[in-house]
Amino acid sequence: MTVDEHAPERTVPGRAGTADRPPTSAADRPPTSAAAHTSVARRDRPADPHAAGPTAADLHAAGPHAGWSAAAQEVVDGLTRQPWGRSSVSVYETARLVSQAPWLPGHQERVRYLLGRQHPDGSWGPPGGYGLVPTLSATEALLAGGPMSADGTVPSTAYDEAALRGLAAVRRMLTPVLAVALPDTPAADIIVPALVAKVNRRLDRRRVVPSAPGRWTDQPPLSLPAGLDSRRLAAVRLLLGTGGRLPAKLLHALEVLTDEPGPVRVPTAAPGRPGPPAGPGTIGGSPAATAAWLGIVGTDHTGADEARAYLRTVVREYGGPVPCATPITVFERAWVLATMLRCDLPIRVPPEVVAGLRDAVTPTGAAAGAGLPADADTTGVVLHVLALLGEPADPTVLRGYQVDGHFATWPDEDGASVTTNAHVLDALGTVVATGAWGTVAGGSAYRRDHTDLAAARRSVTAWLCDRQQPDGCWSDRWHASPYYATAACALALHEHGTGPRSAAAVLRAVDWVLRTQRPDGSWGRWQGTTEETAYAVQVLLATTTPPSARMRDAALRGARHLRLSDVDRGPALWHDKDLYQPVSVVRATVIGAGELVWRMVTGGLNRHA
Repeated sequence: MTVDEHAPERTVPGRAGTADRPPTSAADRPPTSAAAHTSVARRDRPADPHAAGPTAADLHAAGPHAGWSAAAQEVVDGLTRQPWGRSSVSVYETARLVSQAPWLPGHQERVRYLLGRQHPDGSWGPPGGYGLVPTLSATEALLAGGPMSADGTVPSTAYDEAALRGLAAVRRMLTPVLAVALPDTPAADIIVPALVAKVNRRLDRRRVVPSAPGRWTDQPPLSLPAGLDSRRLAAVRLLLGTGGRLPAKLLHALEVLTDEPGPVRVPTAAPGRPGPPAGPGTIGGSPAATAAWLGIVGTDHTGADEARAYLRTVVREYGGPVPCATPITVFERAWVLATMLRCDLPIRVPPEVVAGLRDAVTPTGAAAGAGLPADADTTGVVLHVLALLGEPADPTVLRGYQVDGHFATWPDEDGASVTTNAHVLDALGTVVATGAWGTVAGGSAYRRDHTDLAAARRSVTAWLCDRQQPDGCWSDRWHASPYYATAACALALHEHGTGPRSAAAVLRAVDWVLRTQRPDGSWGRWQGTTEETAYAVQVLLATTTPPSARMRDAALRGARHLRLSDVDRGPALWHDKDLYQPVSVVRATVIGAGELVWRMVTGGLNRHA
């Protein structure tokens, strides 16, 4: 089977050489030039000499989807059918539009979504501290009012009951004895104080015009959780209100910065006022931030028509409720392709996808999507993918993120991310070690003396090893599950780490995965999930060849949970202002893990000819 000459997609056949010894580093892989990718047929691999032929039970355990490559191609083809990407909707973001943009089409659908997603205990969102931000946001939105009475002051009973239950849930979360730790989600130290203040103002109004005697008068104001104050929020609002220019990453949370009364209100003529909208009309890649920007500049401002069109498009695409971030074009495409190439899936990549990734790399790096700032995480994954596709970009763009032996997600980042550094290590290992960066598509040559980047590869390796937890896992600020962080770090260290510490760290990660498998064969932080099981399977099968009998058995037990039909029902685990699920990225992860299991079971038999 060859690619039709009239459909010049970039075709990526399987890259591993044999089933019993896949390449252990990027330097072992064959070159990935355009000429090499002319067929989707995988070469036959010799069977794994360490395993007997597959039994019927093994083949059944490998999952109901024997044709993982077909599923992979379907996901890749979908990247162009939905060019903005696809993400789960957010309670937090949807509630911000209910509160601040009731004029936007789909308002009633958003209200019904909030009422329908409230848990029996009155909260919204995931367990633990992850529920605080969405519960505050939804409670404030319902306190803002809904279908109003004839005099325009009294909300409906349904709103009242849901808001009161939400208040009770927030108080439980904030009670010192029961207080939950606030996760390190983006802008939480700004969002929580802002929402607490908003809720308290709503309560003040309800006490003046109560809907029922005693219903609101006995509601005391909320207090901030221990260890959190409003100083950073006040400083950012003062900067914005006096015409200062916000850091680009804070535009993503503009909705909590702009609707305060008094001197912190953003002046219409402020030279630092955010805008104009980027790309398809978004501010900060966020529906709520874009609606807030319209509230600042008014409907006649340059770019207002584009912003309204962007909001209408998002609402129409998702049916009323909205995600925290859209578009996520570059993020989705880079993560999908990185997973599939790493798991050796033969795919035909549309040329516009390759061109879009190449164009995304600017002198300051690549951004996840329109309206968002460039970051080292996205830049690392894009560089990694482009090198694997034979379209390398200069890795020196990463220098702007290098600090103290590691790479910051943004130059002014508070804290650090292990998965960002794992992805940078992938890029350095693939782009530099293979020499793939010697030329670019345009024909110009890079400077070949990148000894500083080789040194960065060594320092990132050491930095990641230093941050492995005593039990063998890693955790990270961009995902709720340690399985995501552990997979990212273990795979990067296995393929591109330097020195003996890399191998030891990978072995500890494998041991942790084996020890934490659930009795039903799945893996997960709060419960067994398809997504987290896929990460665990990748750690077991993509870092050690051949797998031990214990690893093989664990992977086969886990494979029973690799069902694509379960992906959309899985919990949101990725960090944004609220937890979200990037649907295609998670599907690619499950497909990649399924391919690894199938290859282990069959010994790499040719399934793609």
